[in-house]
Amino acid sequence: MLLKKVLFALILLLTFSSNTAFAHVEKEEQKKAAALIKEAVDLMKNGNYEKSLVKSRLALSLALSSKDNNLIASAYNTIAANFDQLSEFDKAYLYYHKGLVYANKTNNDLLKNWLNNNLGNIYCFDKKQYEKGIYYYKKSLEFSTKSRDSSQIVFTKLNLTWAHFDIEQFDQGLPYLNYINKFHEKHGDSTTVVALNMLNGMYYSHKNDCDKAIFYFENAIKLGIEGDEKSDLSYSYHEYAKFLNKNGDYENAYKNLTIYNAITDQLNNEAKHNKSNIAGINLEIDEFKREIDKIESELKTKEHKFLHEQSRNKKIVIVLVAVLIMLFFLFYFYAQNVKLKHKNRLKDLRSKVQENTINATINGQELERKKIASFLHDNISALLSSAGMQLFAHISQNPTTSQEIIKTKAILEEAHDQVRNLSHELMPSLLARFGLFDALEDLCDKNSNSILNFKYISAVERTTRYDEDFEMKIYFIVMELLNNIIKHSDAIEAQLRLKENNDSLQIDIIDNGKGFDANKFQIVEGFGLSQITARLNNLQGNIDINSTLEVGTSIKIIVPIVHRV
Repeated sequence: MLLKKVLFALILLLTFSSNTAFAHVEKEEQKKAAALIKEAVDLMKNGNYEKSLVKSRLALSLALSSKDNNLIASAYNTIAANFDQLSEFDKAYLYYHKGLVYANKTNNDLLKNWLNNNLGNIYCFDKKQYEKGIYYYKKSLEFSTKSRDSSQIVFTKLNLTWAHFDIEQFDQGLPYLNYINKFHEKHGDSTTVVALNMLNGMYYSHKNDCDKAIFYFENAIKLGIEGDEKSDLSYSYHEYAKFLNKNGDYENAYKNLTIYNAITDQLNNEAKHNKSNIAGINLEIDEFKREIDKIESELKTKEHKFLHEQSRNKKIVIVLVAVLIMLFFLFYFYAQNVKLKHKNRLKDLRSKVQENTINATINGQELERKKIASFLHDNISALLSSAGMQLFAHISQNPTTSQEIIKTKAILEEAHDQVRNLSHELMPSLLARFGLFDALEDLCDKNSNSILNFKYISAVERTTRYDEDFEMKIYFIVMELLNNIIKHSDAIEAQLRLKENNDSLQIDIIDNGKGFDANKFQIVEGFGLSQITARLNNLQGNIDINSTLEVGTSIKIIVPIVHRV
C-alpha cells in the first residue's frame, strides 16, 4: 500500500510540475480567443469582412498558442466563411479544410457538421465536383444526426437534395426532399424556404407535372422577392427559365433568364465591391497566411519539444517506479529468505531435538538391555545355577523318589535356560565375546528358514573388532532392517553384505520382495526408519533406500568406523 502511495505521489508531482505553469496563461488566452471569434462572426454578419478577418487572425493566434483545438477550428471556420462571402473560394476551401483537421480532434459535432457542410458547398457550387460535395454533405448529416440537431438535419438534407437534383439524380434526392417537406415547417429556417420551393419545382419539372412545377417555381420567386433572398432567388429564376424552355414557353423563359442574369450581375458587382473594399488588406491577408503557417510551425516545434520533455519525464517516472518495484521485491525476497532461514533453523532445531530424544531413548534402552542382560547372566543365572547344584548335591547324598524334588529340579533347569536365552536376546553373547561380524552371521543364520534365506557376505575379517558401543548400535540397526524384511517384504531371498571403505563400514541389505514406494513417507515411516536414521545421524552415517514395487528393496548404509581406544 505504501509503495502505491509513493508511486502515485511521484506521478502526480511530475504531472503537476509539467502542466501547472501553463494552465493559467492558457485559460486567459482561451477566453480572449473565444471573445474575438464572437466579434469576428458579428462583424462578418454585418458585412464588415476586413475587420472580421483581423479579429479572426488574432483569435487564431491565441487559439494556436493555447493549443485549444476547438477554438482553432472555430477561428479557421470564421476566416474561411469571410473568404467564402468574398467569393475567394480557394482560400475559403483552404481554411475550411484546416479547420476540419482540428475539429476532428474534438468532440464538437456541431462544428464538424458546419465545416463539412461548408466544404460540401465549395465542391458543389464553386468547384462543381458533386461527388466530393455529396461526400462532405453526408459527413455533415452524420454529425448533425449524432448531435440530434433537427434544424441542421433539415438544412443538410436540403443541400443534399439540391446537389443530387443539380446532376439530375432525382431518385437519390427525393428521400431527402420528402423529409424536408415534412419537417421544414417545424425545424426549418425562413432563409431556406425559397430554396425548398425551387427544389419542389425542379422535381415536378422532372416528373413533367407542369401545374405543380409552375406553382412551386412562382412561389419560390415570390418568397425570394419578399425576403430579399437574392442568391436563392437568382437560382429560382434560372431553374424556372429552364423549365419554361423545356415546355416551349420561350418568351417567358427568356424573361426569367434575363432577370436571373440581372440578379447575378448585381450579386457579382456586390462581390467585386466587397473585394475592392478589402483590396488594401489583400497583401496583409497573404502575410497573415504566412504568419499563421509560421505560428503553426513554431507551435509544432514547441509541441514536439513538450512531448519530448513529457516523454523524458515519463521515462524518469518509469525508471523510478522500476527502481522502487525492484527495491520492494528485493526487500520482500530478503524478508522471505530471512523468514525461511528462521523457519528452517527452527525445523532443524526441532529435528535435532527429536533426534537427540530418539538417540537418548535408544542409548537408554541399550544401556538398560546391557544392565538387565548382565544382571540376569551374572546374578539370576548364577543363583539358579547355584540352587540347582545344591539340589543336585542333596539328591546325590540322599537318593529320593519324591516327585516334588524332581519337579523342582526340572523347574530350576527350565528357569535357568529361559534366563540365559533372555540374556542373550538382550545382549547377544557372540557380540560381546567374538564381535560384530560373528554376531551378524549368527543373526542371518537364525533368521533363515525354508521360506526366506538370508545370505551373509563379508569382505571384512571376522576377527575385526570395533568400539563396543559402535558394534552394539550397528548390530541393532541391522537386526531392525532384517526384521522389516521378515515382516513386510514377502521375500524369499535376502543378502547382507559388509565391507570396509576409506575408514567407513558399508552395509548393503538387499531383498527380492514386493518392494514399496519410497516417496510415500508415511509407509516408509512404518518400518521404524526414523529411529534407524536417528541412530545413523548420531554415528555421522547415512542411509540410501531404493525400492521398486514387485522387484525388491536395496538399502545402503555407510557409517564412519569407531575403533577401540
